[in-house]
Formats: sequence, C-alpha cells, structure tokens
Amino acid sequence: MVFTRILPSSALLFFICALYTYPMNDQELENLLVPRFLRYVCYDTESDRGNEATPSTLGQWNLARALRDELFEIGLKDAKVTDYCYVIARLPPSPGKEGLPPVGFLAHIDTASDVSGRDVKPQHVQNYNGGKIELAGGLFLDPEKEPDLAAQKGKAIIHSDGTTLLGADNKAGIAEIMAAIEYLVTHPETEHGPVEIVFTPDEETGKGLPDFPINEIKSAICYTVDGGPLGEIESECFNAWKADIEFKGRVIHVGAARGILANAALMAASFAVLLPRSESPEATDGYYGYYCPMEISGDLENAVLEVFLRDFDSDSMKSRIEALNVFAGTVEAQFPGGKVIVKTQPQYYNMKSKIDEKPEALERLKQAMKNSGIEWKLKPIRGGTDGSVLTEMGIPTPNIFTGGRNFHSRLEWVSVSEMCAACKVIIELIKIR
Repeated sequence: MVFTRILPSSALLFFICALYTYPMNDQELENLLVPRFLRYVCYDTESDRGNEATPSTLGQWNLARALRDELFEIGLKDAKVTDYCYVIARLPPSPGKEGLPPVGFLAHIDTASDVSGRDVKPQHVQNYNGGKIELAGGLFLDPEKEPDLAAQKGKAIIHSDGTTLLGADNKAGIAEIMAAIEYLVTHPETEHGPVEIVFTPDEETGKGLPDFPINEIKSAICYTVDGGPLGEIESECFNAWKADIEFKGRVIHVGAARGILANAALMAASFAVLLPRSESPEATDGYYGYYCPMEISGDLENAVLEVFLRDFDSDSMKSRIEALNVFAGTVEAQFPGGKVIVKTQPQYYNMKSKIDEKPEALERLKQAMKNSGIEWKLKPIRGGTDGSVLTEMGIPTPNIFTGGRNFHSRLEWVSVSEMCAACKVIIELIKIR
C-alpha cells in the first residue's frame, strides 16, 4: 500500500530546502545591496581629525541610528547604539547551532576628511559601456588609466559625480554586511552559528577604537569589510604613529628683525622640507614606509605641523621617530632663539604577528573565498583598519575586499558585481564551522 500526502506549500518549501542547497543568486544579492549603498552614501559622516571627541562629528550619529533601526526591522532585536556611537547587534544562531562560537564583522561609519563627503550624488551605471566617464570639475574616470575600470565593461558600477568622494570607504562594507545579514534572515535553510555586527565611528581619524566596549564582544575571530579589489585579503598593515610638532618662535617687529627674529611659521615650513621626498606616500608603494605632513598652521610666534609616520617594520618606525628629533635639532640650529618640540604617539600597529599566532581566522577566510569561487590574494594594507586595533586587543581580524577603488578621492567608484562577491564571502564565513 502506498500512502500519499500533499504537504502544505510552506512545509513543502521547507522540505525541499532541507534536501537541496541552492547557490546564492547574484540578482537577489544586488537587490539587497545597491539600494542600501545608494542610501548610506547620502549621509554626511565625514569625520574630523582635529576633534578628540567620539564621534568627532554629529553626522555620524544619524547613520548609526538609521543602521540600528534597520537591523531591528530585519529582526535583530538587540541592536543598539552605544554612548560613543558604536552600533552593535547580534544575529541569533540557527536552531541547534547555539553552541557554535560567534564570528564578528566590522565596518566604519565615517568617511575621510581629505575630500568632502557632504551632498554625495552617487551615479549608478547599470551597464558600463567601457568608455571614459566625465565628472564634474574637468575630472574623468579613464579606463585606459585604470585597468580595473576597463574590466567592468558590460557590468554595473557606482561612482561619484566628481564634486565629492563617493563613500565606498566604508559604506560599501556596511552595505555588504547588512545585505548578508538580511539574506540569512530570509533564508533560514542556510544554517549558521551566532554572528556579531559592529559599525564604528572615526576610523579615518586613526584614533583606534576609543571607548569601544570590548567586553561586549564574544567573538574569538572577526573580519573587517574595508578593502579594495575583488579577491584581496589583508592580514598585515602599517605600524602607524602621529607626530605633533610645535615651533616656538622669537618675535620682534619685522622692521627690526635682523639677527633677532625666529619665525615660527618659517621654522615649520623648513621642517616639512626636511622630510625626505623619496619617503613620501606619492613616492612609495608595497612595503616601503613614509612620512606624510598632514596639516601645517601658525604665525611668527607659534606654529604646528602634524606628520603621519608609517612603516611595516617596528625597528624602522623607531628610526623614523629618531629622525624627527634630528630634524628638530637642525631647524633649531637654523633659527637661533627658536624651539622645536616633537610629540609622538602610536595610532595602531601591524597586525601580522598576532594574526600569525592565531591563523584560524585567515584560513577560514581563504576557505570562504574558495567556497565562493573567488581566487584570493594576500596583500599588505598601506594604511590600517579598526581590525588592526581589534587584533591588538586580542581578536585576530583580517580584512576583506569591498570592490571599491580610488578611496578618499573625487574619482572613487565601486563595482557592483564585486560588492555581491564580498557579500557571498561574508555569508560563507558565517556558514563555515
């Protein structure tokens, strides 16, 4: 005797999903990603290096609260914004997976102050024709100069209009994490353990997660989603220090200045000229470090120069700091009666050694890339991420690509297909146990 029963449609769907694992659909991911990204970049979240408060700008609160509300609507009912503008939320595990260790994902809310992030007007090109793209102010996105752009012919891209940056750094990462979370909520057949989501303020200022509630994070490994082209993963970064150099002049009426005046403004300029041009950001790549004067101001009596120091090697960083003191002595010798005071402080450290001590995070990322059909390639970050600081705190945190290019500039753009690929990697990482 054969017994046949017609299952209700919902039960039938669950039964089918239990038998088969369907590949993630690119169009579904794109629908989850693109509207979010276009919405997020319209928030003015430019941070301020000169403000020590966290967050350094009020605009970051607006996006933080919007993300909290959106996470709550997706179903993450514990989503919150802390007193210092950190967004923290948790995706509960699938039934039966409660004992699995949680995994964390981070992206930062703020955009860099190098180029304005106000009134961003994203340009969504659904089928890029492969030609030169004219932007405002006489700027162009030129595929002849950017092979990565040329490779997007026939695909969707999003770029700035040339009046501002785009904000893919790091709103692409935020959108990719959010889309991955909603995908998992709407696809309960995709089993996973617990997930932690953190969105941080002021990453671009190099502050290093001040007032971050590390005790609330349960994940033993995390990932920042804050990288560039498809397939790039990063597990090492610069050691980063900042130098605030003060110049004290000796002032007298300029008409009677001979042999007496020590011009603080000119002292600062002379110091900046001593920084070796062959060791500047524009003259180095790969593993070569640099000095970078970020801001200079002053008058006859007082002047200030802010310098960023970057190097992958800690001993070389010590040499750079020592060189600043030598330059200070040189300037004082050139300006009798003047005084140079060098104050240095660390911003973040190279995360390589600590990730090497706990290789599981990086190995899982490589496996997730493989599962997603993406060829991974390791490269050093010529900068840093909040993952650098979190790694120093004891949680190894490699960095994942986002699909963005030309960060911190009016020429910033992002590949939609690569955003979808990053989203797939995030989902695979959550599935791997």
